[in-house]
Amino acid sequence: MGPAPLGAEGERRGMNAAELLLLALGAVCVAAVARRLGWQAPLVLVVVGFGVSFLPGVPEADIDGELLLAVVLPPLLYSSALGVSYVGFRALFHPIVQLGVVLVFVTAIVVALVARVVVPGMPMPVALVLGAIVAPPDAVSAASIGRQLGLPRPVMTVLSGESLINDAAALTFYKVALAGVFGASGSLLGIDWSSAAGTFGLAVLAGVGTGLVLGWLVHTLRMRLQDPVVESVLGLIVPFAAYLLAEELHGSGVLAVVAAGLYLGHRGPEAGYATRLQERSLWSSLDLLLEAVVFALIGLQLRYVVGEVQASDRSNASLLVAAIAVLAAVVVTRFVFVFGLELLRRAPRPSRDGLTRPERPPWSHQVVISWTGMRGVVTLAVGAALPVDVDGAPFPDRGAVQFLAFAVTIGTLLVEGLTLPGLIRRLGVRDLDQPQRDAEEELHLQEKATEAALARLDEVVASLIPRIGEEKAKEWDERIRRPLIARTATMHQAIRAEAGEEAERGRRRAQTFRRVRQQVIEVQRQVLMEERDKGHVDEEVVRAVLEELDHEEAAGASSWVSRF
Repeated sequence: MGPAPLGAEGERRGMNAAELLLLALGAVCVAAVARRLGWQAPLVLVVVGFGVSFLPGVPEADIDGELLLAVVLPPLLYSSALGVSYVGFRALFHPIVQLGVVLVFVTAIVVALVARVVVPGMPMPVALVLGAIVAPPDAVSAASIGRQLGLPRPVMTVLSGESLINDAAALTFYKVALAGVFGASGSLLGIDWSSAAGTFGLAVLAGVGTGLVLGWLVHTLRMRLQDPVVESVLGLIVPFAAYLLAEELHGSGVLAVVAAGLYLGHRGPEAGYATRLQERSLWSSLDLLLEAVVFALIGLQLRYVVGEVQASDRSNASLLVAAIAVLAAVVVTRFVFVFGLELLRRAPRPSRDGLTRPERPPWSHQVVISWTGMRGVVTLAVGAALPVDVDGAPFPDRGAVQFLAFAVTIGTLLVEGLTLPGLIRRLGVRDLDQPQRDAEEELHLQEKATEAALARLDEVVASLIPRIGEEKAKEWDERIRRPLIARTATMHQAIRAEAGEEAERGRRRAQTFRRVRQQVIEVQRQVLMEERDKGHVDEEVVRAVLEELDHEEAAGASSWVSRF
């Protein structure tokens, strides 16, 4: 008798509320440690979850994949879309679509063909389902690494934009392939391509249309509400409403969320400052929680997926070979596609002076883009959402598909995620001048804003003289004018000073001023606490003054001094 399947023992039941709370707490703690140590948090969470699944009394993570997609994916995509520049997205639209749509379809088909060879007997529709599941990369890890190491902004925009739309392409292809498993097959690769084209067209039109309409409605409401609490609650509802409404209209819920996020992010400066400040920290915290829980859940479930595979007719060795082959197909396909496209872009083109080659970024940029194919939440969630049966019969090779999907995710995080920082450093793909350009642009904005503000100040002060008198009006004018001019002058000295040493002295003085101001705020805050503890002031008064100090400190922490 052979060894018992890995998942055959242990308690197999769903998690209750207390266990889910412990899972969330543990996942966030593990993610926090990984972030502090500079490790890949998704990979660490999967490994820790897999280890914890063997502890006595730990139940099987019974994942409802459809619920996971509807609850986790919309807020993650929405927060990413809010942070993507619409102007940059539009400027790089063609490479983003090539990677986010075309490459997804190519990868899905290549993986399906490879799976048919390395997993004998796997039906083509099932192989296409596997291809659709592992096709979309997740740019979260790559974007985090890129920001830390200073990747050029166009590269970051392409990666972020790709991650926004590749999920929609993959999920649409997944639905088409799943229809083939359920019997709606066609002649080529078992897919009805005319139906697939109609499905994809409807998904794009209904999804983008729903997202834009909902985004416009929410923005219109926000401009009339002037209530940051209600506006923030509206923002929380938007991704779920866009996703569910578009899915009901047979559109792409993913594209609806992305369209709404891009629209509201672009129009965000028109909203109130309190709403923007609240949303930034809210979405960052929610992203961390959701991603940590998903990867921990997958780690807990991995034991039972492996057990299901061991209990099947396929040998462990053959599936291990299949996992390596599928992983290689995913990585190589991205390399070939990216470099093939770049060769086409560099091809000579006719002009008035004859054939000329267009100016293109260095090849090293394409190497980095090729190596950012780490899989993530979507691959794991869709793999977990596979139907258990088809018309009463077990879903063909369900365990094998889930195992291969998890193997590709973990493999790309290991192979690409761990080596990406070293690759970026070795190739020198960094834009060392970006901070200076950012500072120049920020100074330009500051000068234009100060000029407009002073002009408006002159008008307001002139209108106030009959009401409050010339002396008081001049006093107010000076109190408002002096900080505006001083800030612009300090920035100019630190950024555009002709002598490098003078600019450096200006930056050091500004940083010293910021540190002194922070120390003063800390003393003020300590006095507030002491007076409250002595019972000299009411708690509500303390909170009001403390909020004012917090805003001052936040303004200093996010000022140009901390960024330059």
